[in-house]
Amino acid sequence: MKNNNELVFLPLGGSNEIGMNLNLYGFGPAHDRQWIIVDIGVTFGDLTTPGIEVIVPDPEFLQGETILGIVLTHAHEDHIGAIGWLWEKVKAPIYATPFTAYLVREKLREAGADDAEIREVPLNANLKLGPFDIDYVTLTHSIAEPNGLAVKTALGTVFHTGDWKIDEEPITGEPTDVEGIKAMGDAGVLAMVCDSTNVFVEGRAGSEAGVRDELTKLIKTLKKRVAVACFASNVARVDSVMRAAMACGRQVCLVGRSMHRITAAARHVGLLEGIPEPISEGEAASLKPNQILYLCTGSQGEPRAALSRIADGNHPQVKLSEGDACVFSSRVIPGNEISIRSLQNRLSDLGVEIHTERDHPGIHVSGHPCRDELKEMYGWVRPMIAVPTHGERRHLLKHAALAAELGVKHQVTPRNGDMVRLAPGLPEIIDEVPSGRLFVDGGILVPEASEALRERRHASHNGMIFVAFALDAKNRLASIVDVRGLGLAFENEDTISDQLEKMCDLVEKAVRGMPAEARDEDEAVEITVARVVKKAAQNIWDRRPIVETIILRL
Repeated sequence: MKNNNELVFLPLGGSNEIGMNLNLYGFGPAHDRQWIIVDIGVTFGDLTTPGIEVIVPDPEFLQGETILGIVLTHAHEDHIGAIGWLWEKVKAPIYATPFTAYLVREKLREAGADDAEIREVPLNANLKLGPFDIDYVTLTHSIAEPNGLAVKTALGTVFHTGDWKIDEEPITGEPTDVEGIKAMGDAGVLAMVCDSTNVFVEGRAGSEAGVRDELTKLIKTLKKRVAVACFASNVARVDSVMRAAMACGRQVCLVGRSMHRITAAARHVGLLEGIPEPISEGEAASLKPNQILYLCTGSQGEPRAALSRIADGNHPQVKLSEGDACVFSSRVIPGNEISIRSLQNRLSDLGVEIHTERDHPGIHVSGHPCRDELKEMYGWVRPMIAVPTHGERRHLLKHAALAAELGVKHQVTPRNGDMVRLAPGLPEIIDEVPSGRLFVDGGILVPEASEALRERRHASHNGMIFVAFALDAKNRLASIVDVRGLGLAFENEDTISDQLEKMCDLVEKAVRGMPAEARDEDEAVEITVARVVKKAAQNIWDRRPIVETIILRL
């Protein structure tokens, strides 16, 4: 009997973008594949998604498919953040190492997913899920317990790197398992699905140990209160900042919910050893300025994060003022430039000194591999196929070109929704499945093309006009017409009043001009009113606002 088994890779998030990782591996014949999910993360809204903070991948394709398990590589939000939102759609056992499992439990508890099954596995664990034999591979990254996955099948082994870099002196955890990776390469690797974030950056990312030294040097020069902003999930950085504070005779106060959650998870798995418990915000307020260091969330200018609240002067207990300092020990995520610049300007208005990597090289290093590290990894693994992921289109293509230069025979650069057959035969994209984004809007999941967001975008560009009037039982106007605008430009109150008054006259004339029987239907009246108002608005403001008509029938 002919064996129709195939090994396929399918990204539903994280390819052609940085963030929102959701990757699938399938095995079996096309009509009866078994799947594992690797990571299930979020991305965040921007100026193009008004009112939307969290965005998750759309798992529609998986409905009705056989999912053997959800295997998590590490605990960054773009790898685990969607699990609470999507659990009901992708129910399967969740596999995670202790630190990641701790944070996932919190997310599922907040989501009310009481039936979720989390199977905590040790570092360097082995899992057998149907046709998949999976080894966890110890790597280094900017969070505790980062893992690659050696996914072994009857058709070959895939090394899924997750996020990684090569740090010879990691602050937390063990160094990269170089010997294990080399042994995997010696045994033969069909494909490597690999992080592309820093493919344009020459050299190496650098070690966290150097960051601790540079932070200590900088903080020793600061005389008053110090706030340090970094990603809460970067436990190694949190460790570095805390030890730098100790070396400078300062006590640490955590500011921001995420800081407390991540440090609790770190201590739960035995990290942050030898570091005293942070003091409370109330205790910090009683110390001399040169005795305290605030470790804050909000390095990307997030409006509701701790540092933004401090900059706006509305944090209940933490204040910064003239001569204090704020150290940004983080990178600028593309798209956040405006919000970060605004945050730093607001802090500057308070008299706070701003210190960034630009002025103090070494106070931040990336958690992703630069070109020299990618070359080293390809030398160890020697895959037949390179599948770049975790990058925008330009990253993936540049990564594929690098792999070709290094002698990798085949390169495939899928977009989200592209199903890649890795074996048997030559690698190729064999199908395109539904993929997309779901927006968390008002605590519910809505499609990317939802009417609510479309109207919100429209209103943000064009404004809104509200029209209200009453019709009697014979469909005659029984009140004056009231027209009001929102988000419309005007020179002064008199001009806007005149313009809206003219619209009232136009609406009244249009309604009176309709046949009486046509006024029986609210929809017909609303269409007539909208047509008149939009035409008038186009002439006045060169805009076509949303028109909302309110009809009261007596």
